[in-house]
Amino acid sequence: MKQLLSLGSGSIYQISKAFRQDEPSRLHAMEFTMLEWYRMDYDMDELIDDVAALIHSLIPDAAVEKISYRDAFIRYAGVDPFTASSDELELIAKQKMDVSFTHQSKDVWLDLLLTHCVEEHLGKNGMTFLYDYPESQSALARLSINADGQTIAKRFELYMSGIELANGYHELTDATEQMRRFECDNQQRLQAGDPAREIDAGLVAALDRGLPNCAGVALGIDRLLLLL
Repeated sequence: MKQLLSLGSGSIYQISKAFRQDEPSRLHAMEFTMLEWYRMDYDMDELIDDVAALIHSLIPDAAVEKISYRDAFIRYAGVDPFTASSDELELIAKQKMDVSFTHQSKDVWLDLLLTHCVEEHLGKNGMTFLYDYPESQSALARLSINADGQTIAKRFELYMSGIELANGYHELTDATEQMRRFECDNQQRLQAGDPAREIDAGLVAALDRGLPNCAGVALGIDRLLLLL
């Protein structure tokens, strides 16, 4: 879709099948349906409102909560994810759950605390938009500086009833930066003993060609139907 955007398509959407290799579970199927769309000249906040409007067309009385990644961790896990070290996060994780392994990656502990201590509190009365992720989890998102001078990723996730429904970004348009992120991610994977991922050459080419300013989101239709 980003190749189409780089060729001048304008705002676009698609509904398509997606596949994953993870073990199937109640919320993780090997084959599932995604709604993905991109809005020209939207930023993250505008796209959040766009997603909320879509959900309201199906669930009119759903409340809307917006909470930053940092504030959610402070409230529900008792730790600042931006200032805590990997060792501090590991200690907190082991205090809150039965964890026997050790790991040097800060993001491993952030992901564990998110799934075990934070997510269950999100979207209890409707929609919760978790936004402004750490720089290390920027993926395809632009970076910005918050009021405290910390680098944040302009991305969000939508939760309802503790279930992640959507993942959105104010899209990165810098091909060099995107390639650097791909290479950094593969270095970390190799250091952890995991295989490197194939670099998405089509995406890099689209960015190099000139991706316009846009924001995009992918929403899991199967999970949404589960909640209706």
